[in-house]
Amino acid sequence: MKNAWRKDKTSHSLPEVFSSISIPKGSGFWRKYLAFAGPGLMVAVGYMDPGNWATDIAGGSQFGYTLLSVVLISNIFAMVLQHLSVKLGVVAERDLAQACRDHFKPTTNFILWVFCEIAIAACDLAEVIGSAIALNLLFGIPLTWGIVITTIDVLIILLLQAKGFRWIESIVAGLMFIILVCFGYEIIISKPEINAILGGLIPQKEIITNPAMLYIGIGILGATVMPHNLYLHSSIVQTRDYTRDKEGKKEAIKYATIDSTVSLLLAFFINAAILILAAATFHTTGNQHIADIHDAYKMLTPILGASMASIAFAIALLASGQNSTLTGTLAGQIVMEGFLNIRLKPWLRRLITRLIAVIPALIVTIIYGEKGTTDLLVLSQVILSMQLSFAVVPLVMFTNDKAKMGEFVNKSFLKICVWIITAIIIVLNLYLLYQTFFGE
Repeated sequence: MKNAWRKDKTSHSLPEVFSSISIPKGSGFWRKYLAFAGPGLMVAVGYMDPGNWATDIAGGSQFGYTLLSVVLISNIFAMVLQHLSVKLGVVAERDLAQACRDHFKPTTNFILWVFCEIAIAACDLAEVIGSAIALNLLFGIPLTWGIVITTIDVLIILLLQAKGFRWIESIVAGLMFIILVCFGYEIIISKPEINAILGGLIPQKEIITNPAMLYIGIGILGATVMPHNLYLHSSIVQTRDYTRDKEGKKEAIKYATIDSTVSLLLAFFINAAILILAAATFHTTGNQHIADIHDAYKMLTPILGASMASIAFAIALLASGQNSTLTGTLAGQIVMEGFLNIRLKPWLRRLITRLIAVIPALIVTIIYGEKGTTDLLVLSQVILSMQLSFAVVPLVMFTNDKAKMGEFVNKSFLKICVWIITAIIIVLNLYLLYQTFFGE
């Protein structure tokens, strides 16, 4: 395994929490599963950030339940890619950024790093704006102040990492529970048609033939599979103190994959719920024009007749924004340390990551107000889907490489599947780029 990498491993990923969570030896399935559970939830958070909300609401209100199949397919892609991410972290004992640094030449690495920082800034932008919109909807706080508040509170939460990584995981799990409860409530009062939902899970030909539908469909894919999550997951899976031998790694891959798959099912439920809510509430009542979070919030109560509907929606949005910002900032740390080997003080690095995202959000909000932030949300998703290929290709290359992965290398069937997924992602993103710059 030594000569497979151009450079030897110099440091652990996220050294302050590396191998810090103990795994019970010789205990049953559930205790082990609970010990490994956590990183999956942190990754799943990225799959339901405010950027997803914008694409899901637009998809549901314009095309009813048709695009549910795209949400499902995107989630299956995500499950496969996160499994590879776990595998890389456990077997190579490097996160994806470190693996790139130890494999590619410095120039390639620098380019990959710049792309990745742009993606994290774009993602962070979506989160900051989402949280600010939620604060504005709930408490009437102006968007500009909302953005400032969001910046500060995440830094406070991340200080808790000093108390141990489980703290961060618990906060994420708690916020996720809030989102689930809010959407469970929304779905019950919006009374969607079960048959239409089941029908929507089956892919329709018109998704490809209708350009407007395809554009939103690719947006959903871009908003679902998050590039920074692949870096994040390959790192935080190493916070567990499993034995670093063949058996220990095998066990770690098994439990971490179960953890991420279960968590991504939750994320699928939430994304589908946003789309179903938009379809049941707006599409069926002739409000097909509703494409952003503000409109959705304003229209929920009058259409559903339940005053809690809009409030639950905004609370879920706030929880989702907080959660995603937390994991995005952590991913920024992993990427900067992994690619550049720069070790800054954690608070300084977080401040830099936050400012990269906050400054554009503030400028746009001050100049263009509410309308500008919605356009910015959509743009952030386009940037994310463009960046995706640059994270997926190295991940697939490394986990398909026998020299690097030894007996843990992807089996032939998985190899074929992951290259097909990669090809689909690249083709769709090229189409999206073309549409964005040269389309009607």
